[in-house]
Amino acid sequence: MSNIRSYIENHLKDNGYKLQQFSEIVDINVGTLSAIIRGTRLISMNQLDLITSAMGLEQGCFYDMYGVEYFIDSAPHWRRLEPFIYRCAELDKLDIIQQVITHVTDDHSYIDELFEVAEDLYNKGMKQAALILYECVSECEKYQHSERLAMCQYRIFLISMGSDQKENRRIISKFEPFIERLDQDYQLDAIKDLANAYWGLHEWNKMKDLSQELERRANLAMKQTKKRGSKSQYPFFVYKAYANLLFSNYCDYAKNYKEALKYTDIYEKIIENEAKVYADYEVLHKFREWAKFNKCLYKVMMGRKEVIPEYIAYIEHSEEEILPAMVKILQSANRYQYDIDEVLIRFKAQIDAKFSDARSQGRYTVQSWYYRRVVLFYELAFYYFNKKWFELGAVSLLTSLELSIFVKDDVLISKCVNLYGQFKEHLTNQDHDKYKILVDNIYIEASL
Repeated sequence: MSNIRSYIENHLKDNGYKLQQFSEIVDINVGTLSAIIRGTRLISMNQLDLITSAMGLEQGCFYDMYGVEYFIDSAPHWRRLEPFIYRCAELDKLDIIQQVITHVTDDHSYIDELFEVAEDLYNKGMKQAALILYECVSECEKYQHSERLAMCQYRIFLISMGSDQKENRRIISKFEPFIERLDQDYQLDAIKDLANAYWGLHEWNKMKDLSQELERRANLAMKQTKKRGSKSQYPFFVYKAYANLLFSNYCDYAKNYKEALKYTDIYEKIIENEAKVYADYEVLHKFREWAKFNKCLYKVMMGRKEVIPEYIAYIEHSEEEILPAMVKILQSANRYQYDIDEVLIRFKAQIDAKFSDARSQGRYTVQSWYYRRVVLFYELAFYYFNKKWFELGAVSLLTSLELSIFVKDDVLISKCVNLYGQFKEHLTNQDHDKYKILVDNIYIEASL
C-alpha cells in the first residue's frame, strides 16, 4: 500500500531532483529529509505542509494518509495528534478528524486533552470540528455524571440546532436533562438558550416556565455576586432583563399586549438601573433598541395602525428587525382588516428574499429565522386572499408551505393546508399541481 514517503520518492524521480535540491526547495534540512524518506524519522505536520507545497499539491491532500499511518496503524502520540486536529479543522477536513478520533478514543485515550481542544475550537468558531470532539468525549463519558459530560451535551445542543424542527426537538430533549449537571456558572446561559429553543418550537408554556426559572436564578446569583466570580456570558442583571423580555414574548403570543408592554417596561428599567455601572456595555444598547421596537410592535398588535410609520422608522435601518416587523404588521392588518399595501411595496425586496442567508439573522437563531419566514408568507397569503388578489396569494401560500415542509413544522404545514382548502376554488390548475407536488413530498418523507 502506498504511503506518504513513496509519494515523495516518486516526486523526486519524476522531476529528476537530487535530495539536496529538493531539500532546498522544501526548506527542510537534507539529513532530516533523508531520514523522513527512509522511514527513520516521523514527519511533523509543519514538515508535511512544506513538502506538500513544494510538490505543488493542495494543502491537506496527504492528511487522510497521515491519519492512518500515524494514529490508526501506529500508537497515537498527543504531541502529533493535537496539531493534526487543528490543521484538519482549519482546512475543514472533518471526515478525517472523525476517522482518527473514533479510533483514538476506543480505549478512552486523551479524553481530557480532546475536551480542551474542543473548547478551543468552539471559541475560535470552528464549531463543526469541535462537534466531532464533543460527541466522542460525550460517548466515552456517557455513564459518568460529570460536569464535563454536561458541558459536551450543552455544546452539542448549541452547535446542532438548525432549521429542521423535528431534529431540533430531538436535540432539545437530549440536552435538557443535563442542565442541572452543568457548572453553576453556565446554567444561566443554558436556561436562556433552552428557552430560546422552545420559543423556536413555539412551545410557549415551556418557554414561559424556563423564563421564570431564569429570573429566579438570576435574582439568586445577583445576591451572591459579591461572594464569587462567574463564567457566565453576561452580568447577572442581563439574564433578569432577558427573562422579562421572554415574558413579554409570551404575552404577545397570548395576545395580552398590555401585559407585554408592562414586561417591556420592567426589562427597560432593569437595564437603565445598571446604565451608570455598565455605560459602554453593548448589551445595554441592544435592550434599549428592543424595548423601543417592541413598544411600537405591541401597539401595532392592538390595532393602532397610526403607530406603523413610527415602528418602520425604528426598524428600517436594522436589517435583522425588518422580517419580524413585517410578520407583526401583517398579523395586525389581517386581524383588524386594514390596508398596508404601501408598506409591502416599500419592503418588497426583503419579502422576496425567501431564503435569507445567515448574515441577516443578527440576534435571531437559524431556527427562529426560518419560523418567521414561514409565518411571513402565510400571513401574506391571508392578506392577499382577503383582498381577492388570488395570484399573489397563491404564490405566498405555496412558498409558506414549501418552507414549512423544509423545516418539518407540522403545525405550520397544517395551517397552510387549511388555508389552501379555504381558497382553492380561486387558484389555477398550475397552483393545484404545485400544491400536489409539495403535499406528496410530505407523505413520501413520512413513509421513509
